[in-house]
Amino acid sequence: MWLLYQNDKDVFWKNAAQKWTKAVEKEQFNTGTHDLGFMMFCTFGNGYALTSDSNYKRVIVQSAKSLATRFKPSAGVIRSWDHGPYGFPVIIDNMMNLELLFEASKYSGDNRYSQIAIKHANNTIIHHFRSDFSSYHVIDYDTATGMPNRRITNQGYSDESAWARGQAWGLYGFTVMYRYTKNPLYLNQARKIAEFILKHPNMPKDKVPYWDYNDPAIPDANRDASAGAIVASALLELKNFVNVKESQYYFNTAETILTSLASPAYTAVAGTNKNFIIKHCVGNMPRGRETGEVDTSINYAEYYYIEALLRYKAAMQATMKTK
Repeated sequence: MWLLYQNDKDVFWKNAAQKWTKAVEKEQFNTGTHDLGFMMFCTFGNGYALTSDSNYKRVIVQSAKSLATRFKPSAGVIRSWDHGPYGFPVIIDNMMNLELLFEASKYSGDNRYSQIAIKHANNTIIHHFRSDFSSYHVIDYDTATGMPNRRITNQGYSDESAWARGQAWGLYGFTVMYRYTKNPLYLNQARKIAEFILKHPNMPKDKVPYWDYNDPAIPDANRDASAGAIVASALLELKNFVNVKESQYYFNTAETILTSLASPAYTAVAGTNKNFIIKHCVGNMPRGRETGEVDTSINYAEYYYIEALLRYKAAMQATMKTK
């Protein structure tokens, strides 16, 4: 809703966004989840950027304070789940929660939050990624030694497979890390992840990934349109940090993804699909029968699709101005 308000400044979307942002305000004190970046920055972060409401800024700082309680100095990472057969699990999705920490440092003047983000990102590079720059989903750390006990891909085809949305989270997260720090380590990581994704032999022509790049059922495996939306949005930021040739390649690929997602193959007819825009997402394939998260619609596909469209629109407008 905030993104839609950003697009056209229609007060209808502003009022709706304020209402539903207020509904999650209490989560700023939630220390039981790593997902506070998703939950609180996509809401209050966008809200503050568009309204300058000082209360939104206070909520962001408190949310970062809550998230920081999940950081374990001995391992140098932020804990993800509090459930399951793990010691100290950290998932690649956690890269998406670091933007909240950087903004909280900016708003509060307390660099502790940004330092936690940097330590988490650095250890993610060391422990989460394989030599081909694909990533595991979960690293289960030993907090005494700070070293991994196990490397797992919980929501993918197998532990050694490349779960598509996990690769997208990594691409997006390290692009954000470079935006805030300008550390070339993060830019290189983002570029190498992009190379793995875009040049993978199992990447379809329409650039909307299969749910796992290593599913032996390909080409008959499910697609994950949410992974496509996240990749498109990430590429439309990453293109701003690279040379002209690489930038055009990222832009063209993002354009292909968005064209695919906007087609009837992935866009639902208005009024159907429980009013979700995007079809054919996979949330958690291994648990799909329990959760129904297979060939479905998922809220983060909607969010990153709209964000990608806004970034695409801005890029097109900037191009027009230079002509």
